[in-house]
Amino acid sequence: MRSARQLVALIMVFAAFGCSSGGGSASAPTTPTASAGAGEGTVTVLLTDSPFDDAKAVLVTFTEVSAHRSGGGWETIPFQPPSPSRTCDLKKLVGAQDILGTGALPQGHYTQIRLMVSEATLYFDNPSIGPACAPAIAAPDGASAPLEIPSGEVKLNREFDVTSGGVTTITLDFEGERSIHRTGSGRFMLKPVIAVVSVQ
Repeated sequence: MRSARQLVALIMVFAAFGCSSGGGSASAPTTPTASAGAGEGTVTVLLTDSPFDDAKAVLVTFTEVSAHRSGGGWETIPFQPPSPSRTCDLKKLVGAQDILGTGALPQGHYTQIRLMVSEATLYFDNPSIGPACAPAIAAPDGASAPLEIPSGEVKLNREFDVTSGGVTTITLDFEGERSIHRTGSGRFMLKPVIAVVSVQ
C-alpha cells in the first residue's frame, strides 16, 4: 500500500512539472507587432496608390517614417519587421493597402508626418514577384529606368493625437501618376505627391 501511495505521488509530481514547463507549442504571430508601454500608443501607417500607368512595377524604397510631436522632436515609426529600409511596389497598391510602418509612440499631440525616400525605379516589361511592401523586393526582368529624386524628404501637415494605450491608423496615398515625370531628355523624375487619406 505504501509503495502504491509513493507511485501516485511520483506521477503527480511529474504531471505538475509538465504543466509548469509549458510543453505545448504556441503558434507564432503571422505578422510582427510592437506593443506599446505605459504612456505610449500604437501608430500604424498604411500606404495605398493611384499608380503611373506606363510601367509594370514601380519600386520605391523608404528609409524612414516619422511623426513630429508638439513640443518635442521627430519620433520614428519603425518598419516591421525591423529593417533599415522598406520597399513598396506602387503598382500592387492600387485598390489595396500595405503597412509602411507600425510601432509605439509617446502619447501627445502630433503635427506632421515625414517620409524619407532613398531610391525608386520603373520596370516596363514585368511585374514584381512577392508582397506589395517588404524589406527588399527583387527587381523584375526586362527594361527599367531609374527615377531621379530631387528631394527624398516629404513632410505632410496633418495633426493627430496619440493616447496612452490607444491605436491610431494613418492611411497615405502615394499618387504615382502625379509624382512621376518624364523630362525632355527622356529621363524620369520622382517628385513624391503623397496625401493623407485618413487618420483613425
